[in-house]
Amino acid sequence: MDKKANVTGNVEGILRGLGDLVEKLGNLAEKGEQIKRSGVFDIDTRSGKEAKAVYGFSMKMGLNDNEEPRVEPFGNVRRNEQTGETTVQEVSEPLVDVIEESDHVLVLAEMPGVADEDVRLELNGDVLTLHAERGSKKYHKEIVLPRPFASAAMTQSCHNGILEVKLTV
Repeated sequence: MDKKANVTGNVEGILRGLGDLVEKLGNLAEKGEQIKRSGVFDIDTRSGKEAKAVYGFSMKMGLNDNEEPRVEPFGNVRRNEQTGETTVQEVSEPLVDVIEESDHVLVLAEMPGVADEDVRLELNGDVLTLHAERGSKKYHKEIVLPRPFASAAMTQSCHNGILEVKLTV
């Protein structure tokens, strides 16, 4: 086996392990805690191109006993549910928080390298779709909101790579 084939095999093993880790984290949280981990590493793809793999997860526990822990992955490492294969995608999922207040819902998304003019939002009832692109930085995420909102109820701003979307009730 040549060195390049060995490196490709090792990268596939790492990606498969990351996919397993994110899948199993839901069983590890203690009530009321939030865990956040991330990392970035360069890999060689099978086509010979270099790619930057970004992976991470945020685990959130609700304050109520009846709320299940939620593991929210972010980054560009994805696992195909049918084949089990883990790959590095060109588009990343940003880390997103949805905060419910009495008179509005606030959505925060971390998208380093992106400015306000790079962001496109689509609101369809209770689903907010986020698209952002600047140079090699590309982000996409569908966010399920706690209730439906009208487009007129939405305002947005993006500063230093942090997008804030406010949806008024």
